[in-house]
Amino acid sequence: MAKVMAAMSGGVDSSVVAAILKNQGHNTLGATLRLVEDGGVLSKEVLLAKEVCEKLNIPHNVYDMREDFRKEIITRFINEYENGLTPNPCVECNKYIKFGGLLEKAINEGCDYIATGHYSKISFNNQTGRYAITRPKDFKKDQTYVLWQLSQEQLSHILMPLGELTKEEVREIATQYGFSSAGAKDSQDICFVPDGNYAAFIQSHTGVNFEKGNYTDIYGKVLGQHLGHQCYTIGQRKGLGIALGKPQFVISKDPGTNNVVLGDEEHIFKTHIYIKDINFMAQEYPKSDVSCTAKLRYSARDEECIFHPISETEAMLEFKKPQRAATPGQSAVLYLDDILLGGGKIVKGE
Repeated sequence: MAKVMAAMSGGVDSSVVAAILKNQGHNTLGATLRLVEDGGVLSKEVLLAKEVCEKLNIPHNVYDMREDFRKEIITRFINEYENGLTPNPCVECNKYIKFGGLLEKAINEGCDYIATGHYSKISFNNQTGRYAITRPKDFKKDQTYVLWQLSQEQLSHILMPLGELTKEEVREIATQYGFSSAGAKDSQDICFVPDGNYAAFIQSHTGVNFEKGNYTDIYGKVLGQHLGHQCYTIGQRKGLGIALGKPQFVISKDPGTNNVVLGDEEHIFKTHIYIKDINFMAQEYPKSDVSCTAKLRYSARDEECIFHPISETEAMLEFKKPQRAATPGQSAVLYLDDILLGGGKIVKGE
């Protein structure tokens, strides 16, 4: 059996992962990360993870990665918002923290693998010689979208035991073990912005107040004032603070001029989406067009498209049906049936 470090958040999914590993006979240890400032007091997450490890009679380590998290995730998050983008910090956290920093610590502890509570599967294709991520048994809990940046080296050291289980089955296992998290609700928020108010977080973190700017229409006509381009995202309709006699949507933002462009809903639908910083996982980077599907946000369905490579890091996705609110900074994630091909960051839509 292998030596495996279970990444534990104190929630039901990661707790069940640790139980499964122990039950399978692996030499299992739990690990929880300190990511945000906690005043030196052990967080609820750490205490819950420690409680589970005590039940399972396995070691539990706490790693302080606050500085790495600040530099790689929070600072990047703020910079991208200030540059007019809408980042997805969970994607970056998986790359740099969970499967970057923590995996490195696991290897230093002599572990063969790190295991997480993601609802995804990992397999190895003998023909291609590559690892691939595929969708889980519980399609409703599919978390493959946030994993597209992982490398082949990282995938060779990762286990995801929940890929073959439904959420209901996971809760049943947690109940059998008497874990206090068995009935807990799933968290939907970014961990460092629990109230979802990204603008307020950026202002409090930087100490800088946003400058007011102009709303304009698609022709450049000034319609009114907004609170700062950082407060809005592509496709937004509510909370604009302006009445124009009909629903208006954020079409684009320009951090250089601090203008936010408003328009009708039809203006936020695009068929050609440009992406960059592309990572292909299940196959080598293609040199010619690929027919696949892609999803532009975590909760969306993937839609048919053609991947047109422009360079080794840039491509254009041509969709059969117009896609709503392709948002610069967000991820476009590519699939071939249930296989996660890879993904890239959205630059613009046309």
